[in-house]
Amino acid sequence: MKIGFIGLGIMGKPMSKNLLKSGYELVIMDRNPAVLNEVAALGAEIASTPKEVAEKTDIIITMLPNSPHVKDAVLGENGVIDGAKSGAILIDMSSIAPLVSREVSERLAEKGVEMLDAPVSGGEPKAIDGTMSVMVGGKKAIFDKCYPVMDVMAGSVVYTGGIGAGNTTKLANQICVALNIAAVSEALVLATKAGVEPELVFQAIRGGLAGSTVLDAKAPLMLDRKFDPGFRIDLHIKDLANVLETSHELNVSLPLTAGVMEIMQALKADGMGDLDHGALVRYYEKMAKVEVSR
Repeated sequence: MKIGFIGLGIMGKPMSKNLLKSGYELVIMDRNPAVLNEVAALGAEIASTPKEVAEKTDIIITMLPNSPHVKDAVLGENGVIDGAKSGAILIDMSSIAPLVSREVSERLAEKGVEMLDAPVSGGEPKAIDGTMSVMVGGKKAIFDKCYPVMDVMAGSVVYTGGIGAGNTTKLANQICVALNIAAVSEALVLATKAGVEPELVFQAIRGGLAGSTVLDAKAPLMLDRKFDPGFRIDLHIKDLANVLETSHELNVSLPLTAGVMEIMQALKADGMGDLDHGALVRYYEKMAKVEVSR
């Protein structure tokens, strides 16, 4: 099976490599020539436009930064919609607004093209080792048909409902992650300010009710002062903007999410937007005038 892949960024590049390793033929497109050549060296074919990608494949995957980028690649000039054949399938694995997923799906349906919205969670490390979580919306029959393709890139692929449900689930995921990182930050800064070793606090609480995947993943990085991006603050701001836009459309109040969004915006203003979202701890450190470390 020949698959199209548009968007070879931090997540898309390792995802495309995992497809190649599993024996799929790939047609790729990105604006970065160096990345294109890197993936092409593994056997992928390079295309110059999303239209060309769609013309040569039956399943097209998009992994792009946000809603406008997806709309442009799919519905814009020389977009996927111009090259896709009736019966083709678009799997949009970007994290975008659910209403945009529905809009794109409706336009594609006019040409007989199916769509799944299938955002991912796990960051670059899990994209590299193929253990991401994928949350998928769309027709169940299309999900079943595409499951083997998504499974190659993931440790968990879960059907969540109709089109848009995948991105709604991702928004819920990003709320939980952001608030959890903020809670870990507050806890470790408090311990440090009180003169208690944050490493010992981490070890003491991780086995109880406070334990979580976020705690285990982010606390050691905070303690080691490692803030290289697995998932950048800028990208989490983008996701929380989609969360709050959707919540306002639905008249849902999300005060904790709004609070963490403001913290991230403060860090971005301090030049930290390219750091990992675990750098949330640096906001609290600045306020408390301490540094969390081993």
